[in-house]
Amino acid sequence: MRFPFTGVIPVDKPRGVTSRRVVDVVGRALSMRAVGHAGTLDPLASGVVIVCVGQATKLVDYLHDLPKHYTATFFLGQSSPSDDLETAVEFEENPLRPSLVEVEKAADGFRGDIWQRPCDYSAVHVDGKRAYRLARAGRVIEIDAKPVSIDSLTITNYQWPLLSLNLICSSGTFVRALGRDLAESLGTKALMASLVRSAIGTFCIETSLPLVSFESGQGGSALASARAEASLLPPLAAVEHMPRRTLDADTLALAIRGIVIVLPDGSADAVAAVDSSGVLVGILRKHSSGGYRLKPNFLGH
Repeated sequence: MRFPFTGVIPVDKPRGVTSRRVVDVVGRALSMRAVGHAGTLDPLASGVVIVCVGQATKLVDYLHDLPKHYTATFFLGQSSPSDDLETAVEFEENPLRPSLVEVEKAADGFRGDIWQRPCDYSAVHVDGKRAYRLARAGRVIEIDAKPVSIDSLTITNYQWPLLSLNLICSSGTFVRALGRDLAESLGTKALMASLVRSAIGTFCIETSLPLVSFESGQGGSALASARAEASLLPPLAAVEHMPRRTLDADTLALAIRGIVIVLPDGSADAVAAVDSSGVLVGILRKHSSGGYRLKPNFLGH
């Protein structure tokens, strides 16, 4: 299928707006329905949301591989069902006040590969339904812990009860849960007061466009459409972190027809395939035969 626009747009989402709303605003600006995002950001959080348009919606899974950078603040001695300020806050009686040394030592246990139980108020599926819907209905939820990676965790400020962190983590990490578990290891409670996603891979907040830029109220729908079109990055920008292979005309023709092709270095599970002009034509996925098949294929069916 051909689309009028294809590419990715890093958007700076404001606090109080859902990731779905970001997609809807960009979709309306471009008059397109084939629009999605690569990673939900909670409504109470702000920062980078990567919007994928047209054929680039097929690259969402590869964008999930990119590390996420966050700045977060927590209140210790406080808790809520949602682990943030979305729901009613409870204050501990006579809460423990750990020292900075104790907090630093506890943080050591949350660096690297860890197991984390997602928050009850999250988009995780439980029995075919979103966990947050069940939680709001008062249901008791059982969610299994899952492995996540915390590549970097730095305490940037601690003046009880306020704790500020910078972290780099894998996709699927719940920052709210990280604060919850860190506090629990210290014998207290925590809730997240603020969260900013400052980057996804090389897509950083400084080069992301504010969501308001794409809204028709800012100069009219024609100007919003022009801004959205001008901000589109080529699909190749979404897979810059992957191995790349330039296909000559003959090899590309075979790949487009769905024929398994052989690459000189067949060690990677997925390779970004570009034509002689450097345009992304799809992703070469490792085949059981040892060769590669072009999927998704931007040029064929």
